[in-house]
Amino acid sequence: MTTTAISEPPAAAVARDAHWSAKMARLKARKLPERSLRLCDDDEAKKNATDAALELAKARTVARGQSIEQGVSEADREEWTVSQPEVVAAQLRLDAAEQVLEDATVVLTFRALPRPAWEQLLRDHPPTEAQADQGMEYNVETYPAALIAACHIERDESGGEVSGMSEQEAQELLDAWPDSEAKALFTSALLVNQTLRADLGKG
Repeated sequence: MTTTAISEPPAAAVARDAHWSAKMARLKARKLPERSLRLCDDDEAKKNATDAALELAKARTVARGQSIEQGVSEADREEWTVSQPEVVAAQLRLDAAEQVLEDATVVLTFRALPRPAWEQLLRDHPPTEAQADQGMEYNVETYPAALIAACHIERDESGGEVSGMSEQEAQELLDAWPDSEAKALFTSALLVNQTLRADLGKG
């Protein structure tokens, strides 16, 4: 009785399979992209933060000029600049102003949908005959609120995800906000699904 020896696969093939498996694992582990819309009605907080940023820029410019006059080397110039009392004080004022601005700002975060969910949402909100004649891909009356609700994510203080915006709540905002802000809300949810993260044409 003869036996047939089972040959080992070429080492190159084994290495290639391992390499591709590792790359595929990385591709599968990619997180869906997210995009945030920041809304602030406190004009004074925005102005104070802008003024504080300009003040810091001016303080840094003056300090940098002084460092040159005093012969501070280029390698040590940044450390010397940020340690100057005027710069330190301006930085503290900016930090405080930015914290006030942050507290006055509402942030809405949107996460892209997996492709099957995106396509299902389009099927659930087909354009009317008139809208289709105008080249619309979806029902412009119902799709925006549905997309916003589907993409919106909310996190609690610990970073865990909690229930976000409902479709009804999204429609309420779209109806109550001025046109420019309603468009910004819908566009944020739309763009997170349509912006390409791939770095094309290199390598």
